[in-house]
Amino acid sequence: MNAKRRIHVLFAVLIFFIYACGASTTSQPTELPATAPAGETATNVPPIVITATHAPASTATALPTEIKVIHFFTPAPDAPVGRIVYDPDSSGTGIADKRAPYGDSFDLNFLERPFLQDMTYAPDLDIVLFGLGQDTDFYYASIKMIGNDPNHSMGIQFGVEIDSDKDGFGNFVVLAQPPFAAEWTTENVQAFADENHNTSGASPLRSDPHFLADGYETLIFDGANNFGGDPDLGWARLSPTEEATIQIAFKRNLAGDEFMVSVLADAGLKDVKQLDYVDRFSEKEAGSPIKGVREYPLQSLFAVDNTCRMPVGFQPTGFEPMVCSSTVPPTPKSTGNNQPGSPGEGCSVQPTDCDETAPYFWPFPHCACSTEPYP
Repeated sequence: MNAKRRIHVLFAVLIFFIYACGASTTSQPTELPATAPAGETATNVPPIVITATHAPASTATALPTEIKVIHFFTPAPDAPVGRIVYDPDSSGTGIADKRAPYGDSFDLNFLERPFLQDMTYAPDLDIVLFGLGQDTDFYYASIKMIGNDPNHSMGIQFGVEIDSDKDGFGNFVVLAQPPFAAEWTTENVQAFADENHNTSGASPLRSDPHFLADGYETLIFDGANNFGGDPDLGWARLSPTEEATIQIAFKRNLAGDEFMVSVLADAGLKDVKQLDYVDRFSEKEAGSPIKGVREYPLQSLFAVDNTCRMPVGFQPTGFEPMVCSSTVPPTPKSTGNNQPGSPGEGCSVQPTDCDETAPYFWPFPHCACSTEPYP
């Protein structure tokens, strides 16, 4: 090896030791091939090693694990119960006979099913009435059950369905889940919207079995996670009054001034994305709580009770889907033709009250005479 070549080799080795001594022990080396002198070929020349070094990471400031929600509007401690409508009471027949007395109309989405799948009566699921009150900022849905334990271990969730355009398709549902306490809270409340208008399947006037829909698909409020544009949108509590068991408050601007509203108690499917439940099953698959019909007893659809829809801010015609009969103007009594075989059980208006001007009788919960046959 000539002198010139030895000098280059020694120079390369010197650089190698300089970089190696200054390298961080935690860094990963990057190897670059040594460059041979011009006109010569590099042979057995150690590589030049350049090792990356890292500056010490700065210490990040710890962020708070909880964000305190500031509420601007709180429901009133003496929230009004408001106007009341009644729901069928299954306590008289539920224990002894394992059946609902009436009020379950699967095709019309009226569910009187406060029973477990084996037809054990569950009084804490049985809605007997609900009311809707209001003040400047909130509407208050007050729900009274036959039982007195809304925190039952079966896990009952209570909901308020809002039909803003009065067409039978729900627009919003405000959902409250246990545990329930005496003070108003948003922690156990969520609200969902049906933005693609399919909560009632193809039609709100009949069951549409196996209809592919996503129900109330859009979460718009979640009090536990401070989600949504309005931190005060929905609240729930145990009711301090004997007129109700649970109260759910929701902001007035959610529903507007004219709408229809119903409530439900659900310890079965408990999935607002599957509402309306009557569009998920055939009547045979769902079963029935009414003895004497071929679908009895309950099968896939059980442990749920819902109500008719109360009209708010407008005078109903009586033909709005699911409208409460108690809010429909009374039909004058007269004799005449009626639709054969229509049951009048649970109605103050009977089939014999219908005449030639409205010959067809619509059964409970409509309890009204109509110019059109019952669907």
